[in-house]
Amino acid sequence: MLKYFGRFLAVMLTLCIIGGAGALYALWHFGRDLPDYRQLATYEPATMTRVHAGDGRLLAEFATEKRVFVPIDAIPKHVIAAFLASEDAEFYSHPGVNILSVFRAAIQNVENYASDKRPVGASTITQQVAKNFLLTNEVSIARKVKEAILAFRIDRTYSKDRILELYLNEIYLGYGSYGVTAAALNYFNRSLPELTIGEAAYLAALPKAPNNYHPVRHAAAAVARRNWVIDRMREERFITAAQASAAEAEPLVVRTRDETEVARADYFAEEVRRELIGRFGEEELYRGGLSVRTSLDPRLQAIADTALRAGLRSYDRRHGWRGPIARIGVAEGWPARLAAVPPPAGLAPWRLAAVLAVEADKATIGLADGSRGHIPLQELLWARPHRPEQEVGPSIKTPSDVLNLGDVVAVERMKSDEGTSPVYALRQIPAVQGAAVALDPHTGRVLAMSGGYSQEMSVFNRATQAKRQPGSSFKPFVYLAGLDSGYTPATRILDAPIVIDQGPGLGKWKPENYTGKFIGPAPMRVGIEQSRNLMTVRLAENIGMSKVAAYAKTFGIVDEMPEVLSMALGAGETTLLRLTAGYAMLVNGGKRITPSMIDRVQDRNGRTIFRQDTRECGECRPPEWHNDPTPQLPDTREQIADPISVYQIVSMLEGVIERGTGQRIRELNRTLAGKTGTTNDSADTWFVGFSPDLVFGVFVGFDQPSTLGGHETGASVAVPIFKDFMAAALAGKPDVPFRIPPGVRLVHINLATGLPAKPGDKNVILEAFRPGTVPTEAGPVLDGGEEGASGVVVPLTGSGGLY
Repeated sequence: MLKYFGRFLAVMLTLCIIGGAGALYALWHFGRDLPDYRQLATYEPATMTRVHAGDGRLLAEFATEKRVFVPIDAIPKHVIAAFLASEDAEFYSHPGVNILSVFRAAIQNVENYASDKRPVGASTITQQVAKNFLLTNEVSIARKVKEAILAFRIDRTYSKDRILELYLNEIYLGYGSYGVTAAALNYFNRSLPELTIGEAAYLAALPKAPNNYHPVRHAAAAVARRNWVIDRMREERFITAAQASAAEAEPLVVRTRDETEVARADYFAEEVRRELIGRFGEEELYRGGLSVRTSLDPRLQAIADTALRAGLRSYDRRHGWRGPIARIGVAEGWPARLAAVPPPAGLAPWRLAAVLAVEADKATIGLADGSRGHIPLQELLWARPHRPEQEVGPSIKTPSDVLNLGDVVAVERMKSDEGTSPVYALRQIPAVQGAAVALDPHTGRVLAMSGGYSQEMSVFNRATQAKRQPGSSFKPFVYLAGLDSGYTPATRILDAPIVIDQGPGLGKWKPENYTGKFIGPAPMRVGIEQSRNLMTVRLAENIGMSKVAAYAKTFGIVDEMPEVLSMALGAGETTLLRLTAGYAMLVNGGKRITPSMIDRVQDRNGRTIFRQDTRECGECRPPEWHNDPTPQLPDTREQIADPISVYQIVSMLEGVIERGTGQRIRELNRTLAGKTGTTNDSADTWFVGFSPDLVFGVFVGFDQPSTLGGHETGASVAVPIFKDFMAAALAGKPDVPFRIPPGVRLVHINLATGLPAKPGDKNVILEAFRPGTVPTEAGPVLDGGEEGASGVVVPLTGSGGLY
């Protein structure tokens, strides 16, 4: 017996030695080329960049993986417990690999193999970290061995909390969610502390196969898996039996983010994205977890979007009906055929409908869900046939003048009378485009930006990317140059025909007024209020286009401007944002501002890496601020124009609304100023204006420049949009007058003569002058010479051609 026992021991010892040697060789073989696990000490997972509006609402997210990194001590205990119960209940006690679980899994897999079932794993959370961070998803024994070796090393090197932190922030949980924080937001619209036990258990049920437990497509499986996690939490004594029962009774409800928490500004967000890439690069934007606070005011953005879209629709309706979107058969099965028609970009919030019958006073329509309604004749009267060479075709007498059986059209529900079919209105997606921008004139912060009718139709941002001719909306900068050259708002300029010799080979240029009429000598103010082209050209010719070009460059409207007289009438090209910023520098007293959309950027650790306002406020820190609740920041803005001159321009632009081309805005009874702009053939229409603390610019035109119509101007197309915006934006706010700088003399003058008003005069206004420039008698009329403050006519040098 002893001899046999000795032989047995020898054999066993030999086997142990061989097994140990084999194990050592395996460790050496599989461990020699393993990734460096020490990189986990400094590992920062890719996290999404989140962009917020000025009020904190979420505006956009940019990420290759939607992840929000949260440190372990900020993750609630019940969330941690759910994942431990589901994935690795002995996580805090094993050395990285759970040997008992491995043996149990091996036995189970033998049974599964015999019954042709899928093998089960025994990976701990540490092993999952090793696989997710350092290895591939390859299914092989070699990968499992490497995973185990790395798990042992990781467990010896890092704390359990660090390993769990990496796991909970890295793991993919479906719905485009990487990490538990992103999953909580995407599934339940909650932060981690707000999750219920049932919701946390559902998230913990997802790591193995998120698509198999989709809360909508596989609701029953999702609830069953969630309840299994809840039972495991109870078995591991993470929760009580009562808590488990209550959690299992919870319905599994997916919640999208509330509208009040998300701001919508597609064009603005895209501009921010481009700027972030320019500053920090794509890698940092999509993986760096930046926190971006922008200047966007969601309230003003919503108003701007509404006003612009309404204005474009209004113009489009004036120019008639371009026809149906498609045509289908209206025999049996028409709802399916209608549902198959792809909705055109920009359709929302309208719906597609098919014309099922056309009667004398209405058209019966059907929607894709099989419901029906009708469009009364009254809602079709606007849809006169579109005529490229004319305004519109003949008037509408019956619905058949507009619609035919089977037409697929856009409709909007108007009302539903009990006992009758729902009433719809015929709608049409505009072919014209436009843009709108709102700025804070004191800081340059962009408060709202609409780059077109709908970003679904085109991502091209017409506020920042479209270079168009500003037309007469450029004129204030010509007049500002004149005021700084010694003229006054009362200086008389001749409004009469003029012919300009453009030089050898260029022929002669004969500018005209829009109306084709002339008023003779008139104060400079009238020239800008009534947008008199000939007065503007004479002024520009006298002061020199080199000076006008310099002002255009100083105010940021253009980078360079040809020094030709046609530029004085807005023949150059600029963007709406640049022109609106130029007007902002008029109303703020002539101080330079730069349009900005990003206020501050913080990295993933909360460190500020960019700040638009770089001023320091020493008084903002205790104890200084304790005694002064309103600390004063230094004004570092550059003074680029004389404050008195720019106030005179502001006053003249106020007259545009009081008496000029923007008169319809006067109905608001607000302190407002601005200028219309219309280019040749009405290809571009503008209005840029402001209150004392808000600037708003509007542009409308076709993307491929063509006429908007013979009678369309900035006053008819752009002014209504400005009016609607300001009416809503300023609602409920006190009216504030424009700020008058020191040194301005306000004198009542006769608008017709430009002289101080006399008793009994009509058409009297309050005009702004520099001290010593108030006219006492009628001076010479500006016509081919430069009129100084003394009234002396200084002859022009040269031939009077283009400068």
